[in-house]
Amino acid sequence: MHPGKVVAVSVSDRKGQKKRPVPFAQLVADHGLEGDAHAGTSGHRQVSLLAVESADKMRAKGVPVGHGDFAENLTVEGVNLLSLRIGERLRVGEALLEISQIGKECHDRCAIYQQIGDCVMPREGIFGRVIRGGRVAPGDIVVFEPVEGL
Repeated sequence: MHPGKVVAVSVSDRKGQKKRPVPFAQLVADHGLEGDAHAGTSGHRQVSLLAVESADKMRAKGVPVGHGDFAENLTVEGVNLLSLRIGERLRVGEALLEISQIGKECHDRCAIYQQIGDCVMPREGIFGRVIRGGRVAPGDIVVFEPVEGL
């Protein structure tokens, strides 16, 4: 898998709302993205990722979406997130993430879904657990880290 890059880092004060891009943030081991409402979430949904290419599908349908509008923490480019499996790892800047969930059930239809009847996050968003913390910022490299046995 070729390296990709972080395009945006986004946080929100409350769950269930769009996130706002920030210049950088700290990923904290077994906690999440510092300053984000989902940080400290026990278990497997500490950090959410979405590919620019997935958001582009919504833009092609006429939806003017920006980074963080799908409530993703990390917007990445050049990484085939859909090819990853649970347990695989990504090095993101200084941090290391373990893929813990692919897609999600969308209980409450978001504003994007209400607008056009579709949203890519439930199908193409992924979630990770922070194995090793570190600073993350736009421009950081995203690299697949092989895991023995996977």
